[in-house]
Amino acid sequence: MYKIRMGIPQMQELWENLEKKYREQTATKNELKLFKLLVSCFSKLSNDPRYPGLCTHDIEALTKRYGQKVWESYLENHKPAAGRIFWVYGPNKNDITIIGIEPHPNDKKDAYQKITLSSKAESQT
Repeated sequence: MYKIRMGIPQMQELWENLEKKYREQTATKNELKLFKLLVSCFSKLSNDPRYPGLCTHDIEALTKRYGQKVWESYLENHKPAAGRIFWVYGPNKNDITIIGIEPHPNDKKDAYQKITLSSKAESQT
């Protein structure tokens, strides 16, 4: 079982904001959908990062850029610009740190150039 951590500060702020709006029942329809997708994804990811529905795979371009293996897992499938989460193992043995959430890049050439993730140092605080 893995502990899911949020990269600091962007991911932590996003998650806390969604959780708060969900609890207070003030979330918009899109925020509620994202929250539910994330809860489901994090549950599967914490139990088995290779869960088939997550379609987890490493992203070589991001791994080279950040100097550590960066993984991508699906929030949803079969939709244009479907959400993807980006994550790394660590900083502790059984941790997975979420370092970004982005729509799926549609362009094939340098698709991951546009993706900006919270910094590796920030993600491991």
